[in-house]
Amino acid sequence: MRPFTRRRLYWLLQVTCWGLYALLGITIFKVMGQLTVNYALAQLCIVGINIGASHLLRAVIRRGGWLRLSVLAVVPRLLVVNFLLSLTTQALISLIMMFVVHIFTPAQFSWTALLLYTLYGNFVFWLWAVLYFGLHYLDSYKRAEVDKWKLAAAVHEAEMRMLKAQINPHFMFNGLNNIRALVTEDPARARDMITHLSDLLRYSIQLNSTEKVPLVREVEIVEHYLALEAMQLEERLTYTLDVAPETLSVLIPPMTLQLLVENAIKHGIAPRPDGGHIQLTARLSGPQLLITVRNTGQYQPRPGHEGVGLRNARERLQLLFGKAAGLQLTNDPATPDTVVAELHLPAGPLSQSVPAAAALVSA
Repeated sequence: MRPFTRRRLYWLLQVTCWGLYALLGITIFKVMGQLTVNYALAQLCIVGINIGASHLLRAVIRRGGWLRLSVLAVVPRLLVVNFLLSLTTQALISLIMMFVVHIFTPAQFSWTALLLYTLYGNFVFWLWAVLYFGLHYLDSYKRAEVDKWKLAAAVHEAEMRMLKAQINPHFMFNGLNNIRALVTEDPARARDMITHLSDLLRYSIQLNSTEKVPLVREVEIVEHYLALEAMQLEERLTYTLDVAPETLSVLIPPMTLQLLVENAIKHGIAPRPDGGHIQLTARLSGPQLLITVRNTGQYQPRPGHEGVGLRNARERLQLLFGKAAGLQLTNDPATPDTVVAELHLPAGPLSQSVPAAAALVSA
């Protein structure tokens, strides 16, 4: 059997509802004792005309994007279109009854009857429109609920991935061992490293089900992470953070920047004996926030083997922003031996201001 698509459902409802409408008319004529072959043919013509007219109404609704408008914006449009459709269909039906099925003659034509039937047809088209919009609103509500649960699952998965990445024995032991070595050699730096590690772990634990955080907080976490990694890799890792102050209040999914920087170190810097450099920039371009992470290395994608972190980040961006956001990872065509991760998403600022610390950091 073919799948029961939305298109098939639409036509099933069209034929069924207008068929019942014709059956009601035939029944009325039968009860009144006026049912003839011509009346039955007239009802079939009425069904065909109404199916065409309602399908035309659907095309107008879809082409005009009325399903995305508010009720107050849709009602005036429907008032005009429904009246014009009902007037046109009743005029066409009158012509068919006079010259095709001969229900009445031109001499028996009545403008008053045409107006009354037009008002009646207008009422029927309003019922059709209410049913059509109601079904679409119900479907949109259900899809929104599904997206909400998908987003909650994606956020939870991101938290678990981040916790495993940050609170794993390898990362923790390396950090603590390096800090222990600094305790006697450079106590001040050891205290700084403990602060970096503490803030990073606290942030990861406090994420809960947060969908978005201000960019300024993400930049702070990236600083903590880079400081700890720089202590491990020493002179093999250098980095610059160039973040425009006007971007600091923009909301982004949590741990997105940390994921891009982590991938840059794990797959680009750490495997190279000479290490490399990471450059993170953030700028506003009209209504979009553009974040770029460049790192030394080579991107060698394997189809079907995309990392869990990147896949999860793209899914969260899709659920939160739809097509307005995206994440691409490529080799820089202009600079050899350089990988570029580009993230763009709508720039939705917070209602309150955020501190301008970390606007420009370099190491």
